[in-house]
Amino acid sequence: MICAPSFLSSDFTKLKDEILSIDQAKWLHFDVMDGRFVPNKTYNHMMVKEISEYSNQVFDCHLMIEEPEKFVENYAVSGANYITFHYEASKDSKTLIKKIKSYNVKAGISIKPDTDISVLKDLLKDIDMVLIMSVEPGKGGQAFLPSALDKINYLNNIRIKNNYDFLIEVDGGVNFDTAKMVKKAGADVIVVGSFIFKQENRNEIIMELENV
Repeated sequence: MICAPSFLSSDFTKLKDEILSIDQAKWLHFDVMDGRFVPNKTYNHMMVKEISEYSNQVFDCHLMIEEPEKFVENYAVSGANYITFHYEASKDSKTLIKKIKSYNVKAGISIKPDTDISVLKDLLKDIDMVLIMSVEPGKGGQAFLPSALDKINYLNNIRIKNNYDFLIEVDGGVNFDTAKMVKKAGADVIVVGSFIFKQENRNEIIMELENV
């Protein structure tokens, strides 16, 4: 699997050093929150631009924001490789997917834990990645929700049956034990935050997670 560290729990007073401490990770996950779609508020596209000056990782931007269509261009021109929006925040998901791709950026879609996975069925042929939230979005350090495994299995079965090529990403409560479970269910990418940043040997943890 690909391990995409989420640096939200890192020390922002020495952000460059924190990012360089996970340079073995191929991807970097940006948790973008607006204080409206989710209670917490984080940073905006300027963080993507800043980190692009010292990182060449794949930038995986998760927009937990309302009206995401208004902000796609900002993230695309700032260096995003993937832009993931929430089904619940989009008025027209198909149009938004096309807009993201028009910037030569991969399009991802996510749903909250209580949203039925079947709502994505008609979008799967057009999407590059589906992000399954295994915690309620907007707050780090939550426990993994086992219901996420059913959603991963559902997506993986549809992907195999229809020969789709979207990635399945999982975010929330990922550690060595839950990483094994989501891998078995069919996940391709795991987002890991505090579990990595509370360790001193961060790059070793990343490599272990990728090979559970």
